[in-house]
Amino acid sequence: MKIALYNEIVLLQDVPDAQLLRGDVATLVDYVTHPRGGELGVVLEVFNAVGDSIAVVTVPASAITPLRADQMP
Repeated sequence: MKIALYNEIVLLQDVPDAQLLRGDVATLVDYVTHPRGGELGVVLEVFNAVGDSIAVVTVPASAITPLRADQMP
């Protein structure tokens, strides 16, 4: 299932370079193909509690899952 753009997602793994942790919430802003035919990538934008953008990262699509109504950020 492909998540629609601009929906919030939850990270399933840490992203150490961006100081993001599994369970962090981000917004899906784009899908990108792997340059050598590998796994589909996703571009995420991460916001702090007051809505400031703090990071834009690209991770494999398998590293995210949709945010559910019963989850707490």
